Amino acid sequence: MDKLKITKRANLKGEDGYKVFSVRIKDSVVERLDELSKNTNRSRNELINIILVFGLDNCEIE
Repeated sequence: MDKLKITKRANLKGEDGYKVFSVRIKDSVVERLDELSKNTNRSRNELINIILVFGLDNCEIE
């Protein structure tokens, strides 16, 4: 499968049309998200949305 490519972002800003909910994530995953956030200048929340959409778009049910 192809890798998900995430570009750097110039400005951080909030957007409308989102729902807030809580999830439990392992510390090691949060550390990886924080590093990716730092390297791309994107918020953790934005990255989670990008990764979730990619996963849903590339999910296959057998």
